[in-house]
Amino acid sequence: MASKVTSDGRVTIPKDILDMLKVAPGGEVDFRLAPDGAVVVEKVEPKSVPRDWEKARGSADAGLSSDELMQVLRGDG
Repeated sequence: MASKVTSDGRVTIPKDILDMLKVAPGGEVDFRLAPDGAVVVEKVEPKSVPRDWEKARGSADAGLSSDELMQVLRGDG
């Protein structure tokens, strides 16, 4: 399958490839260069919301320290 490169460097990924990767509109793919020079396209899995986020959402007092809350909000914890 071939795709043309636009003047600003964009390429349309063929629908068959997106279907195989199960990438829906709004989804993300990652491009990486393999050791043999091939370009590999992989689906980027969305990050899951940390369980502690449920504890913090909608509450001014989530039972977390400010440092713990910042870790949850940053996705560190």
